[in-house]
Amino acid sequence: MKKLAILLFLLVSFSTLAQNTNDLFSNANSLYKEGNYDEAIKLYKQIESQNIASSELYYNLGNCYYKLNKVAPTIYNYEKALQLNPLNEDAKNNLILAKRLTLDRIEALPKSVFQKFNKNYLQKLTYNAWAIVTVVISFIASILFLLFYFAYSPNKKRLYFSTSIISFLLLIISITITYSQYSQSKNTVEAIIFTEEISIKNEPISNSDDVFSLHEGTKVFILDSVDNWKKIKLADGKIGWTQSKNLKEL
Repeated sequence: MKKLAILLFLLVSFSTLAQNTNDLFSNANSLYKEGNYDEAIKLYKQIESQNIASSELYYNLGNCYYKLNKVAPTIYNYEKALQLNPLNEDAKNNLILAKRLTLDRIEALPKSVFQKFNKNYLQKLTYNAWAIVTVVISFIASILFLLFYFAYSPNKKRLYFSTSIISFLLLIISITITYSQYSQSKNTVEAIIFTEEISIKNEPISNSDDVFSLHEGTKVFILDSVDNWKKIKLADGKIGWTQSKNLKEL
């Protein structure tokens, strides 16, 4: 009885939390439609503080900041939306518009054929989605193998054997892709510059030489950290150091 009471309490708590979150989201959307963007942001932030994140939440936050002409928060939230759902076309299109507000024009280094294929196709799904694909393929491969094992007809045995071999090959490929996407996701740390203009140093020291400057809204890749300094890399290959307070990690 005690375990049942605890279970019922948890179910009621989760149900109440979900209802409160839905109410906050609806109220925030209404405030956005009324043009009250600052108040809408406060409600969206309340949802975020409950560790209930979604692509739609960050997309809506990005829209609010875009209306307020706040470049860095706009790009940051659209990028967060795409991290959670790379297939969010609205966030992708709005991010293109938001990037036009930035002052830095950085040309990315040429990509190899595999890098282009990875970006244009494989990265359309997150590693979690690829993991689901792997599980589905493994289930199909197992069923086909069992059908091959119990089949009596030679024709059916050949059919199930061929299809199960193909399924196992696809399984190996999907496992490889899942692991690759997971490793890339964990090893790639991105950030958005939040300071209006900063000078990038060649060493993690305040009096070191400036190598180039950046402006708010620019996306960088974090390579290393030393105390309150971050070693960053741009899409065009430039590398330098800046203080942690100047950027916000995605």
